[in-house]
Amino acid sequence: MNLEQIHRVYFIGVGGIGMSALARYFAFINKTVVGYDKTESPLTQELSNSGIAIHYNDDVEQIPSEFENPENTLIVYTPAVPSSHSEYQYFLANGFVIKKRSEVLGLITKDSFCFAVAGTHGKTTTSSILAHLLKETGVKMTAFLGGISEDFNSNFLLEGTEYSVVEADEFDRSFMQLTPDVACVTSMDADHLDIYGDAQELERTFVDFTKRLKPNGKLFVRNGLPLEGLTYGIEDDSDYCIRNIKIEHGTYIFDLETPEANLKGVEFNKPGRHNLLNGLVAFAMAMQAGSPPHRLAKALSTFKGVQRRFSYKIKNDDFIFIDDYAHHPTEINAVFEAISEMHPNKKVLAIFQPHLFSRTRDFADDFAKSLSQFENILLLDIYPAREEPIVGIDSQWLLEKITSTNKTLISKEQIISEIKIQNPEVLVTMGAGDIGLEVMKIKNELSYAG
Repeated sequence: MNLEQIHRVYFIGVGGIGMSALARYFAFINKTVVGYDKTESPLTQELSNSGIAIHYNDDVEQIPSEFENPENTLIVYTPAVPSSHSEYQYFLANGFVIKKRSEVLGLITKDSFCFAVAGTHGKTTTSSILAHLLKETGVKMTAFLGGISEDFNSNFLLEGTEYSVVEADEFDRSFMQLTPDVACVTSMDADHLDIYGDAQELERTFVDFTKRLKPNGKLFVRNGLPLEGLTYGIEDDSDYCIRNIKIEHGTYIFDLETPEANLKGVEFNKPGRHNLLNGLVAFAMAMQAGSPPHRLAKALSTFKGVQRRFSYKIKNDDFIFIDDYAHHPTEINAVFEAISEMHPNKKVLAIFQPHLFSRTRDFADDFAKSLSQFENILLLDIYPAREEPIVGIDSQWLLEKITSTNKTLISKEQIISEIKIQNPEVLVTMGAGDIGLEVMKIKNELSYAG
């Protein structure tokens, strides 16, 4: 398919973080863009404000007349949209070119020098750091991000088309549509078992992804993963390694060793060893674009972060409020370790919203173990996303597995009152569902601490 021949692009599920980045891209290159989404959100509002028409009813009558001709029109959909969706069925029945988001991303990036960030955790932060490093060192690239970069205030950046930065998403095997020049794998923990069935099949698919690199492509692998590639790690025998870590005023200061250069006193401001690893592999990948190591080190020190990735919403001497997207036991562990390292001996209250009935079922004991590290836990109902309820799987069932001394199941309406009752020194909200929409309400309400 030749994207140059496309004049109009219609998005079914335009409000998704990856879909909205694609919508911005097509609007930026002067295609007519229209979209549907189930619910209005800050992302859809921003798209509307930029001139993209969006509606929220699944109604064929709301498809603009200019989109009724299959010629020169591309339909992009997300797997989260059910096949019974009437607009999807209309386009299917009338001979339109219909492609998943991942297919379109593959088409856009295939003629560029493509950096692809894969892994069950860390994709968005790593790709955002990489985009920041490339931008700061003058590399002309386009970046499609899975979160809102605080450096760009966007999930999309277009500085040029020679290079591209994308997340290689394992969900629905989407990353098998990419043909990267440089890729990394940050992690391969079991996840999306509703798609893969078991952890072994997930690992086999990651191996298949690594075989999609272009000839002479480079693969970076976190040390310890069962993949062949250049390794990166902390205080080990990796090809790219961080050593001699110190923490001063909430900032990591360390030495960075690479096959090409050794750097002293590098600074990085995002808490958590997992984020240090994300920064390290982004640094290693950016070097493949010819960016000088000393300039990359300076750029690494100025990375602001990604919304909902260990984001400080309130930070002062009396009270700290952190928000994080963590929705897998490994990610919850990383948040706990980062809080313990940066804010030791503080009273911490964690609020968690489980994401998906199937994920809660598949990793219930691991969730319970991860959450039990927090002495004080507030648990919200499971956010269903694309799923129907599963009998016997709910937050009360999960709560009973948690061993914390202070644990309570609450509704979203109780969040503020419970925080005030418990009066923590550090508050952390975690989850990939609509808990993110509560963050500003919490921040505004807790003005006494802000």
